[in-house]
Amino acid sequence: MVSKKYLEVARTLLRAAQNMTDRRIAGQLKALAEGYEQRAERAAHADAAKALARSAAPGEREQSDRFARPLASVDDHHQAKGGHPPFDVL
Repeated sequence: MVSKKYLEVARTLLRAAQNMTDRRIAGQLKALAEGYEQRAERAAHADAAKALARSAAPGEREQSDRFARPLASVDDHHQAKGGHPPFDVL
């Protein structure tokens, strides 16, 4: 997962910043670490959205198939009898 990679980089940068004696460089490393933490958060949201979309997709297909089959069988029945469905009578 991308979000885990970003978090690993952020933690590495924070460890390096703690060991720095130069405060200016330590501050820059901390700022970089914050940026990577934000990227990790965005990536985690994107990963969750993708997982949700994947889990919802099969259910939606099953739902639409459940309604499509009875309608198709009604049409087949009327065509087999040589007639039209009642709503075409007008």
